[in-house]
Amino acid sequence: MAVIAGIDIGNSTTEVALGRVEGGRVNFLSSSIAFTSGIKGTTQNVLGVRNALSDALERAGWERDDFSKVDLIRINRAAPVIGEVAMETVTETIITESTMIGHNPSTPGGVGVGQGETVAFDGLANCVPGKACTVVVPGSVDYERAAAGIAAAMERGVDVTCAICRNDDGVLIANRLPRVIPIVDEVRAIDRVPLGMQACVEVAPPGRVVELLANPYDIATIFGLSPDETRQVVPVARALVGNRSAVVIRTPLGEVKERRIPAGELTIAGPNGKRGIAVDEGAEKIMKLVSSSQPISDVFGEPGTNVGGMMERVRRTMSNLTEIPLADVHIRDLLAVDTQVPQKVVGGLAEEFSLENGVALAVMVQTVDLPMQRLAAAIEADLRVKVEIGGIEAEMAIKGALTTPGTRQPMAILDMGAGSTDASFMREDGSESLIHLAGAGQMVNTIIASELGIDSMDLAEAIKRTPLCKAESVYNIRLEDGTVRFFDKPLPPHVFGRVCLLHSETDLEPLPLNNVPMDRIRSIRRSAKQQVFAANAVRALERVAPAGNVRLIDFVVLVGGSSMDFEISPMVTQVLSQYGVVAGRGNIRGTEGPRNAVATGLVLSYLDEVGA
Repeated sequence: MAVIAGIDIGNSTTEVALGRVEGGRVNFLSSSIAFTSGIKGTTQNVLGVRNALSDALERAGWERDDFSKVDLIRINRAAPVIGEVAMETVTETIITESTMIGHNPSTPGGVGVGQGETVAFDGLANCVPGKACTVVVPGSVDYERAAAGIAAAMERGVDVTCAICRNDDGVLIANRLPRVIPIVDEVRAIDRVPLGMQACVEVAPPGRVVELLANPYDIATIFGLSPDETRQVVPVARALVGNRSAVVIRTPLGEVKERRIPAGELTIAGPNGKRGIAVDEGAEKIMKLVSSSQPISDVFGEPGTNVGGMMERVRRTMSNLTEIPLADVHIRDLLAVDTQVPQKVVGGLAEEFSLENGVALAVMVQTVDLPMQRLAAAIEADLRVKVEIGGIEAEMAIKGALTTPGTRQPMAILDMGAGSTDASFMREDGSESLIHLAGAGQMVNTIIASELGIDSMDLAEAIKRTPLCKAESVYNIRLEDGTVRFFDKPLPPHVFGRVCLLHSETDLEPLPLNNVPMDRIRSIRRSAKQQVFAANAVRALERVAPAGNVRLIDFVVLVGGSSMDFEISPMVTQVLSQYGVVAGRGNIRGTEGPRNAVATGLVLSYLDEVGA
């Protein structure tokens, strides 16, 4: 009789399966999960292993630190992996001579479209009746004085068509005028607004977005532009799409251009030698080159560029952690996804942001197996329990997945974690093929954070894993699928009118994303998952399927932390249904759900090896 602890050290979590092997059978005693300490496969993992094993011992009815109850620890044989993600912006909107103000102040004033020559507020008294004016109100002028001055000019017959303000006074000024005009406020660089130039201001009604100033042909009509000049303002129109308010000012020397940023070139080394591609060619072309270069022996980035820095950074990080020379650290896979990245408009006046084209990149770095031997020795020294390195991670995962009721060989598994997507296929004779690919939960978080313009990866993780709702009143919320839920008791005041994460039926967390509609957040979340997990599922299975044909696989079991996501499993299942594959989330040992597959496989493989 022996008590075996199978321990799966993953990129984000460490899982334990504790089993007693007796009479040729395994009786599983408990399981547990803890956060991985440090980067997977390094000696930093010891603390996470200790915490996870302590939890498993306690759940089995023993003392937390009584490691003497364990006869053997088996850890997964997996070289350290870094799943690094970078966002490469490949276009940029540049404005010179102050030709655009386009942003979303929370409360612009008035509504409609106005056009006229820009005039300083103090110069209104000198405007002649009938002149169409766009008033520029500096921060030193309060709303009462501004409204009184504009109203007086209107009474004299001056055609004040619109206004641009420094302070957050748009609504206060609009409410005090004899007629409605569009007012864009919160323009921080008000002193840089050129005077004596033709300007157009548009404020859309609540719930709508600007239409004229988001269309280059309407801009051409308003300002009488030539075809060449119209081509030049296309980046302006594109940068204003989705705004509720906007200003375009025509200056004789002004220039707007969209510049392509050399994000750098990737060089992929494979069986056919080294082949290069520029990052700004886009994800589709990059992935075609990745596919045709299998198996990849290494990936390099152009020195002195963003992507070159990324590749060098992950190599150096791995080398520092494992004490392995840089020459022995190789990038084995890469995933590229086209995305949109909010970037500050160069030369804008109100801290405008434009959605620029970008490419998200995830790479997987692997080294030799030496660090795992160091880790095993470190765990053994800390816990005083014999430690051995078990089978390859994907092999162990499929052994564990086969404990899911309703499955049989031949079968494939998709292990979807935080840093990588792993696949393995077990044939009827027990032989296996396996693959480890870059791109998983961390990449989805990066895309969500980038497209929504947020800095916190914890918030991006919460958005990825949690359904959305909006508190429409103190007694009801609207869910992201359009259904409405009512409550007997009033909701907390701080969630009213806000888009929230729906952690439970009554636990609502308002998101710090002003003016971002719920539908857009949901669309970004689902698109990121589709491009990473659904695409990687097909890519991985094509690599392990017989003759590369996914249709020759009967069963696919989804395991790993990301398969517990409320959207990812149905999304991947739907994609694989097109290939006639029976796919679904695993239920390891009929009790664990999709978790614990590798840890369970490590215990079961011990039984196979000793035959006892």
